[in-house]
Parts: sequence; C-alpha cells; structure tokens
Amino acid sequence: MAGTGSGTLPSPSLVRSWRTAFLTLRDEILTPPARTSIAHMLHNLIFSHSHALLSAVPELPSHEVLSDILFMLELVATTSASEEELTQVFTQTSRLIHDASRRVYLEINALSLARLFNCYGKMLDHFIGEAITSDELNKIGSTSSIRHAIECLQAIRCIITPSQRRWSQSEDTLLIKFLLNIIVRTHDGSCRMPHSTCKERSSAETSMRLPRDSSSWELLGVAFSMLGEVISRDGSSFPLDIWRSIIEVLRKMMDGMVSKIPIVEDIVMSRYYESLLHCLHLVLSDRKCPASDHVSVFVSVLRIFLTYGLTGKIPHTSPLIGCEKKHPRTMSPKASLGQGNSSNRGAYRPPHLRKKECSNLKHNRAWHPHSPDIVEDNECSTSYVASSDSDFSDGDGPAKDSESVLNSKVRVAAIICIQDLCQAEFKSLSTQWSILFPTTDVLQPRKSDATLMTCLLFDPYFKARMASASTLAAMLDGLSSIFLQVAEYKESSKFGSYTALSSSLGQILLQLHRGILYLLQHEANGRLLVLLFKILRLVVSSTPYSRMPPDLLPTVVTSLMRRIEEGFRFKSDQTGLLGSALGCLSLALSTSPSSVNVRKMLLEEVSSGFIEAQNKSGVLFMLFEYSVQWSSPTICLEALQALRAACHNYPSIVFECWKDISSTVYVIHSGKLPEVPSRSSSDHVGCSTVFSGEKVITAAIKVLDECLRAVSGFQGTEEFSDEKLEDIPFASDCIRMKKVSSAPSYEPDNRDVVISKACESGIQQWNEVIEKCMPLTLGHSSAMVRAASVTCFAGMTSGVFISFTKDKQDFIMSSLISAALHDNTPSVRSAACRAIGIISCFPQVCQSAEILNNFINAVETNTRDPLVSVRITASWALANICDSIRHCVGYLPFGFTGTHANPQFIISLSECALHLTKDGDKVKSNAVRALGYISRIFKCTTSSKFQEMSVDHMDHATKAFSSVEEPKVFQGYNSYSCQLYSSEDSHRLEKMVQAIISCITTGNVKVQWNACHALGNLFLNETLRLQDMDWAPFVFGILLQLLRDSSNFKIRIQAAAALAVPVTVLDYGISLSDVVQGVEHVMENLNVDSKSAPTNFKYKIALQKQLTLTMLHVLSLTSSTKHDPLKAFLVKKASFLEDWFVALCSSVEEKCQLDAEDKSIEDRKKVMISRAIQSLIEVYKEKEQHAIAQRFEELKSKVCAG
Repeated sequence: MAGTGSGTLPSPSLVRSWRTAFLTLRDEILTPPARTSIAHMLHNLIFSHSHALLSAVPELPSHEVLSDILFMLELVATTSASEEELTQVFTQTSRLIHDASRRVYLEINALSLARLFNCYGKMLDHFIGEAITSDELNKIGSTSSIRHAIECLQAIRCIITPSQRRWSQSEDTLLIKFLLNIIVRTHDGSCRMPHSTCKERSSAETSMRLPRDSSSWELLGVAFSMLGEVISRDGSSFPLDIWRSIIEVLRKMMDGMVSKIPIVEDIVMSRYYESLLHCLHLVLSDRKCPASDHVSVFVSVLRIFLTYGLTGKIPHTSPLIGCEKKHPRTMSPKASLGQGNSSNRGAYRPPHLRKKECSNLKHNRAWHPHSPDIVEDNECSTSYVASSDSDFSDGDGPAKDSESVLNSKVRVAAIICIQDLCQAEFKSLSTQWSILFPTTDVLQPRKSDATLMTCLLFDPYFKARMASASTLAAMLDGLSSIFLQVAEYKESSKFGSYTALSSSLGQILLQLHRGILYLLQHEANGRLLVLLFKILRLVVSSTPYSRMPPDLLPTVVTSLMRRIEEGFRFKSDQTGLLGSALGCLSLALSTSPSSVNVRKMLLEEVSSGFIEAQNKSGVLFMLFEYSVQWSSPTICLEALQALRAACHNYPSIVFECWKDISSTVYVIHSGKLPEVPSRSSSDHVGCSTVFSGEKVITAAIKVLDECLRAVSGFQGTEEFSDEKLEDIPFASDCIRMKKVSSAPSYEPDNRDVVISKACESGIQQWNEVIEKCMPLTLGHSSAMVRAASVTCFAGMTSGVFISFTKDKQDFIMSSLISAALHDNTPSVRSAACRAIGIISCFPQVCQSAEILNNFINAVETNTRDPLVSVRITASWALANICDSIRHCVGYLPFGFTGTHANPQFIISLSECALHLTKDGDKVKSNAVRALGYISRIFKCTTSSKFQEMSVDHMDHATKAFSSVEEPKVFQGYNSYSCQLYSSEDSHRLEKMVQAIISCITTGNVKVQWNACHALGNLFLNETLRLQDMDWAPFVFGILLQLLRDSSNFKIRIQAAAALAVPVTVLDYGISLSDVVQGVEHVMENLNVDSKSAPTNFKYKIALQKQLTLTMLHVLSLTSSTKHDPLKAFLVKKASFLEDWFVALCSSVEEKCQLDAEDKSIEDRKKVMISRAIQSLIEVYKEKEQHAIAQRFEELKSKVCAG
C-alpha cells in the first residue's frame, strides 16, 4: 500500500495534497462522462499517494476527514467492477481508513455511523461471498478474502473504539445488528467453505486439529470480541429485542457445535471460543430475558469445553468411600506422592524454573496414558506450579506454552458460563445436574464424560480448578439444599433401565463426597482449600445421610479429623483453614437425624479412656485439645462449637465424658489455660487475632448447657400430665412427634434408655455446675457470658429442680429474677424471661404464691421493654405462666384474690396480655395464647352450669379441644367461686374476646392458630353462659370461616377443635345449624380442596381426624334441637352422611383388627359413632324418613356388634 508521494512535505502542502486529491475525485465523479473507471481514479488520485495523504490527516479538521472518508466509502460501495478489481479497491480503501482513524479522532454521530455500516456491510458481503464461492483448489483465495474481511472489521473497531462519548441506544443497536449480521453470515458460510487438501490425515486428526478454514473462525473471533466490548460498555441499556437477538445468535453458534462443526483445538479456534464464551458470560450475567429454553444446548456445549486442549487420559485413581482398597501399585499417584514426597511438596519454585520443568510435558500435561514419571510431574504442576498467581503467564513462554494457556482460558470461560447459568436459570440448570456432576467413578474420569469435578480434580491450570470450585459452590448453594433432600442412594445394579431422580441425586452426592474428601487429603494450595471446605459444608448440609450409605457420614468425620491432624503447610493459612476444617466437622456432627455409626465411633472413643491415653487419636480428644488453644480464639471457638454439636446430636456420650467436659469448661472459665501442645505450637505463629476471652467463655458455657440438657433428659417445655393426646378418639391416630431444637437429639433406638439414665443422674451434674461454675459466670462482666449462663437454667427439668435443696432452688429463683429486673443488657433479660417461662411450668413452682408473684412482676416489666427481642421472650413466658396458673389456680390461697370475683393477679395478667395484642405478630401470638388461658379461668357467673352436666359430656368437651382432664382444677375453682359477678369483669371479658377476634383478622398464621386455640379455651370456661353472650354467633362465624377458607391446615385443625368444645345445644345457641352445615360442607369437599399449598399435605390426615371428631360431636346434638331447617338439611344430606358413616365404621373395624392393644380407644370411638348415628335416627324418624332411619339403624347395629 506504499504510496509514491514525494518525501516529507510541509504541513500546508500536506493539507493541500489531501484536499486536492478528494476535490479532484469529486469533480471526476460529478463530471460525466467519466474518462476512466472508478477503480483507476481511486488508484491514481488516492491509493498511489496514500503515504502523503495519511501524513496530512493529523493537520486536517476531524469532520473534514470523516466527510471525505464517508464519500470515498460510499463511492467504493457502489462501484461496479470485476471481482478482482473490487477486492483490490475494497482492501486498499479499508486499509487507508484504518490508518487514517489511527491518526485522528473521528467524531461519528448516528447518521454517519449508519452510512459507515452500510458501506462496510457491502464490502464484507463481498469478501465473505467470495470466500464461500471459492472452490476446493482455490483455498488460498478463500483465506485471502477472509483476511480482507478481518481488516475491514479491524478498521471499524479502530474508528469506534477511541470514542469516549456515551453512545445512544440507537447507535448501539446499529452496531449490534451489524455485528450479528456479520457473525451469522460468516458462520453460515464457514460450513460451506472448502476443506483442507490434506486428505492423507485421519479423520479424527483432521477434526481435532484442522478447521475447515481458520480465517473464517478468526473473523468470527474478532466479531465476537467487538460484540463483547459493546455489551460490556452499554449492555445494561440494551432493549429487550436486542438481547433476544444476541441470545438467538449465540444459540445458533452452539447448535452448530453440537450437530455440525467439531470442536477444534488450535490457537485461532481458542481465541474464537474464548471470545464467544466471553459474550455468553456477559449476556448471562446481566440477562434481560429468560434463557431457560437454551439451557440444555448451552450445557451440552459447555461440557465439551471442560476438557478443551487436554489430550490422552488421566491416570486412574482409587476411590476413598465405599470401595475396596487396591494394591499399593494401583493406588493413586497423588496418594503415593502425598505419602512419599510429603516433605518436598511445598517447596517454592520461581516461574522461570517452573516453565523449564514443565516444558518437557507440554503434550502429556494432563492426559498421558501410563508414564509414572510424567504423572508425578503432572501432580507437581497441578498442585504447586499452577498455584502461582501468574498461572503459566510469566513471560508468556514459548509458542506451545502460549497455546496451552489459551486452551486453559477457554476452559475457564466455559466454567464461568456454567456458573452464570446457575445464577440466572437455576431451575432449568438443575435438570442438567447428571451431566455436570459425576454419577460414577469420580476418581477415574474419562474425557468423554467430563464433569466439573473432572476439572477440579485433574485440570493442570490452577485458575480452571479455582473456577470449577467456585462454580460447584454456586450450584450447591441456595435452593439446591432443598432440591437435594429427595436424594437417596441405591446400588447401580438396582437401577434397571430407568434411574429415578432421587437415585441420580444420591449417586451425585456420593461422588461429590468422594472427590472433595480426596482433594482435601491431597491439596495444599490455601486458596483452593478454602473453596473446598466451603463446598464440603454445602454438600454436608444438603445430604440426607439417613438415605445414603451408612458409612458415608463417619467417613466424612474421620477424613476431616485426619486432615486436621496432618495440619496445613503454610503458616499464613493455619488459622483460617483449621477453622474451616473444624467448622465442617461441627456441621457433620450436627446433621440430623444423627448417625448410628458416628455414635458408635464416638462411644468407642470415650469408652477407651481417651484422656488418659494422650497419644490416642480421636475426634473428641482432638476437639478437647483444640478447645483450650488460647493462642487462637478462632480455633477455640470452632472446636467448642463442634464439641457442642457432638453433645447435642449424640447425648449418650455425655455420660461417659462428663468429667472431661466439666474440667475443660472450668479451665476456660477460670482462665487457667494450658500452653499450646507441641504438635500444634507452630500452627498459630504470627496470628494477629486478638484473644477474645468473652467469646470463648460463652462458647464453653453453651457446651456445658448442652451437656446439662442431655444429662437432665430435657425435651422442651414440660407439658402437664393431663395435656396428652394418646387417649383422645381419632386424634390419637395422627400424633406427630414435636421436635424441640433446643433439646438434645436423642437417638430413636435408645431414646428411652438415655432419658431414663439422664433423669437419674442429672442432679449430680447440676449440683456441680451450680457450685463451681455459676458463681463465676452469673456475675461476669461480659453480657454474653451472663446471658449464656442464665440460658442454662432454661434447660432444666422439673425432676432435677425438685431434687435440689431449698437453698439451691432459692439461688436459681433469685438469680433469674435479678437478671430479669436489674441487668442492663437486653440479651440477659431476654434469656432470664425464657428460663422463667420454662421453670414456671414446674408444678412445684406455680403452687407458690410468692414465687408466682415475683415471676409475674419480672415478666410484666419486660413486656414493656423497648426492644422487641425482649418483649417476644417476655410474652412467651407470660403465656406459660398463664397456662401454669390455669392448672393450679385451685391450690392458690384464697387471700390472693382481689376485691372482685377474679384474683388481682388474673386482672393484672389480662391487662398485660391485652396490651401486648397491639404489638407485632411475634409478640401478639404469645399474647393471644395468654388471653386464652386467662379466659378459661376467668369467673363470669355465681354458679357453675357444668355441675349439672354429666361427666361424659364434660369429659368430651374438654378432650375435644385440648384433651384436658382436670377434676382438681374444677374442684379448686368452685371452692372459691362464691363472689358476685361484676360489670367490670363482664367488660374485661368482652375486651379479651374482641382482642382475640382482632388477632384473627389482623395477625399472621401463627397468630391465627393461637387465636383459635384461645377461643377453644374460652369455650371451656365453666362459668361462662355462652348462649347469653351477644358476641357468640360472631365468634362461631369466624371459626367457621377459618375452617372453610384458610389455606393453612393447622389453622383449620384448631378451628375445628374449638368448634367441638361447646357441650350442649344451649351452648351453641342459634349457631348450631350454621356449625353443623359448615362442618359437613368442609368434610364433603375436603378431598377436592385446591387452596392449600403442598407444605400442608402432611397435616391432611390430622385435619380429617379432627373434622371427624367435631362432626360426630355436633351430629350427636342435632336430635335435641327444635330447628327444622337444620333437620331438613340433614335429610337432604342423608346419602352423603350414610356413605361417610359406612367408611368411618370400616376404618374402625380395620383398626380393631390391626391394633387390639388400644381396645379402650376403639370402644370410645364406637360410642361416639353410635351416639351420632342415634341422633340422626331420631331426626329422620321425626321427619318421617323411615327408610333412611332404617338404614342408619342397621349401620348402628353393625357398629355395636363390631
């Protein structure tokens, strides 16, 4: 392109030469007829003087240069000439524009940009078309055409890149559409371009090493690179249709890789793949439209790139979990390296030496078949050479090393795109897990079956391994923990021709365990180990170990123990990595349900006397050792948390190692911490973390708290002896075990043994703690320590408390009341309120008027605290105190009453609860529960109507709601119900009812449930004449509405239970007809209910049972009513009722055959069914429906005969 201009001219002469050339060109074009062709004019006037013209560009105004360039471009684009002439003209024009744009900044607007793209589009169409139409023998011409096209794109890039102004949306749209058009045209043409003439090569070699035309892929690489620049600059402002167009083009490229074009490995293709994947990353990381339809194709292609640039096979390794141990000769090279050369593994080698050592392995770096020497060096490069931050990029190295780096960048880009897919389309990506995760032989990978774990285990490029680890962590985080709960492990021989999702997920989890645990044993790089521990935490927290191989969780525990014992090589990594390892161990020990094998392992350790044998290796021994590492508080805290998790999940070990736990905690409390043991003395050198004694002491107290709960047999807030469901007909069929998170996880197979043993021995441990530790911690200067100490009392049981001497009981009471009233820290007051709420349920406590008064005063004071966290626990304690008073009010001294019919403390509690119903939902739910208990014992009349009722009816009414049999309460209550009913009491009761109803209409699910429970307690008030209350019909209506319309089954269950509480027709009043019809309607339509979420399905059986109980009760009352519309309704529903009773009787008969031990319960069921049927028989006879009555009499005879 060298011009023939005459040397260096002065600036005015240069400017004159430019203007003369372009003015002459315009004159020649505008003066017909043209004396020569446009190509010749351009050559004579412009191209032959290009050097001089380009020298003039910096001296010319930018707008003048742009105007002349656009004129020349439009002239060239409309030129008619031979193919050869056009190619020459287009090429020279593009080069001139490229060089000119490098010398001056061209201020382009939207109009000039459109003209530019229009002209260049025609030029690129010519070059691409020329390349497509070239025959097999003219491959050189095809390549040349593509090269010219690349020059055109580079010229455009040179024009638009220097622009620092903000591009408008229309300008971006023009550029994007121009680039997408070039990409699609080039891609479509590349499939039809001539093949290589090297036909002597094998097809496999050709497909892997020779693209059909590398120039076309280079053009695509440039186009995608420019596209990526535009997206990075202004992608967030792109309109939706542009995003869709980009995604569709990317999908088109991916489809071609899957179906037509083989993945080629060379420098040109590596650059193309990297730019393509970078664009995909940009689109996925800031997507504006769904990409779920493309996920399967994207994943299929991205998976191919996981082994891009790696040839051969990885040496086989031996599995760690669930497989036979192989002969040492067949063990993993990594394992042998870790054992034989452990002393040299961490040596640092400078980049230039690393390049020299790795240069001989350039072809066999990752996939060499069998050479042990190469394998050993490969491991070296994998774990340590690549750990440099430079990652093979120090000085770029020779050409083939540069090719290896390019290949590795493609792999990293593919992995990052998978991570983007995870974050953008997690739900769609979850269907591809079996492709991206290993399902078999994770430690024996095959290139054709590569997964993310393949990259993490064996990729020689450190950044690829880090990207794999980061992507694995992203995929396992968030919703995947829920998704993986369906996993279960089955032997592969049991799969058959179809593998269920649960089995596939089980295999994935097993292989993830194998791979991650293997890496943790052999990896030394600190940054990668941090990610590995994070992945392991996610895997452990997501794995349902009860449905996995029984040795899996013990293997996790022992593998972590070995890794911790081995230590970490670099001092800078010690604290963080050791803390991460102990955190993983804590999580493994806290998985629920607990593992029988882990329990056996721990029991074997404690039974062998691990403390006496200082050289013994064990999990608990190691945790005790690290829990007193005073030089690193982080390690102390993690070790104590792991120890607490072990005591919580495996309480049976506490009995065997109580002395060791007690002595360790006491050492921490007293500050008499030992020196660091020699094996760990170098672990924390240079640790800059300031020792935090408060946190360590707090953690130690929490360990002690967990152990005290275990040895006491703590199972949560103690229920009173009459609060049981086992004796209630129908309700006893669906009792659900209530899990209390603060209670130890007693193992199902020895639960009763552990609790029995705990009840016998807990008093000794509690006495020791109260005498040795509590005086040190309750008065500690740290609020954290005081709060943890007070919380210990919340884990006490009544059996332990009653065994204390009077002075220890007084010490506990005074400590709690003092903390609740006088401590300045909210967390301490909150902990004291919780402990008061637990202890107030002990029968020995609530019978003391003095203690009860002190508790009420402490709790009421804290219900007015400005912090909601304190008010929540105070309101919870208030409700527990009210429940306790409900059971022992008859034992309270008569002088404890006020001037009205109700004791003063009842008035005080009701006012406090009414005030709390105006608080937030968490407080309100406890307040309304307290109102329910108060309303049950609130005296309303001078005589008790319940004294005139049969025992059977009273027993039913109580049990139908809360299964309470409380003759002592009723007798005690009646013993002092001789005072007159006051208008003030009436007004207070009305306020309580209004507050409960308000909570139903304004509260959340928990508030509504407690409000229904409160109304049931209200109906159980023996002094309440329900039929005389104006609000009664409205209350029944509210309960029926909840029963019919609530989407929460637990609320509907409680509403049905409350509706079953009134005993007589008189109690229901005018609402009986509505109640009967409402309950019947819900029962009839229960199986077609579509309002409830799937989370409610586990409560459906309980709802059916409670509805059965309620319906039998209200039907048994129908014969006593004089309400004709109700009886007409029963006649109308006779067919449904008959079918329902037939099904109910059949279930009772089947139950009798299967469960003869509960004969009394089944007899009571039959009595209730017979009573309801008899009531209907009387109704049908009264309505002269004798045929129906006869069928029901036959049904009743079957029930009685059964």
